[in-house]
Formats: sequence, structure tokens, C-alpha cells
Amino acid sequence: MKKSVLINSNISSVIAKMGHTDMLTICDSGLPIPKNVERIDLALSKGIPTFLDTLDTVLEELKVEEVVIASEIEKVSNEMYKEIEKRFKDIKITKVAHEDFKTMTKESMAIVRTGEFTPYANIILKSGVVF
Repeated sequence: MKKSVLINSNISSVIAKMGHTDMLTICDSGLPIPKNVERIDLALSKGIPTFLDTLDTVLEELKVEEVVIASEIEKVSNEMYKEIEKRFKDIKITKVAHEDFKTMTKESMAIVRTGEFTPYANIILKSGVVF
């Protein structure tokens, strides 16, 4: 049995396959997921699991060098935006229009869907390297 924090086998498998700059998306319950991208659906009910709990767990295992978020989150869901900023103080945060964000998700290795109901609680994590 895995000893690390992240025990979801599907997410662990995707992270193990990721190379430099490969992308993994974590999203709220409403983001459309492209048909050609692996869907890892964790959503059980409203708020379960939360976006932040899922993000924090993934960050225990994934080295991230850049994140992409929808620019709309800063105005519409400012508390969530502040929580994201806290987690990425020394990492580049790129903001794009939500429509562009949705287009970018087509390049993700997988999209992890949470039960989050906060608007624009979506993030693309670009893999870094550990050396």
C-alpha cells in the first residue's frame, strides 16, 4: 500500500507519467471536460471533495513550476483566489480568460473533477522537474 498522502491510484498514475511542462487540471464540478482527456471524477456531492483539499493533496506529490487560472476568479471568487495565491507564492501564476482556460484543458493529461461549487475554482498545474 502507498505510504504517501495521495492514495488515489488514477491521479498517482497520471503524475508518475508526467514530464516537464505536462499539464494536470483540477476543476470544480461545472467545468466542461473535453472528451479526449482522461476524466478522474472525485465529485460525490456539493463540496465533497473540495477543490482546495484536492489541490493540497496533489501538491504533496506533484512538482509544479507554473499554474494557470481563469482571470475571472479574482473578482468573482476572491477568497478562493487568495487561497490559490497562498499556495503558489514562488511559482508563476498565469491568468487567462475563462474561455481560453477551457481550451487549454484539452492539452491536459487528465482533469480531476471535484465537488466544488465555487465559480472558477479551476487550475492547470504545469509539471516542473525535481532536479
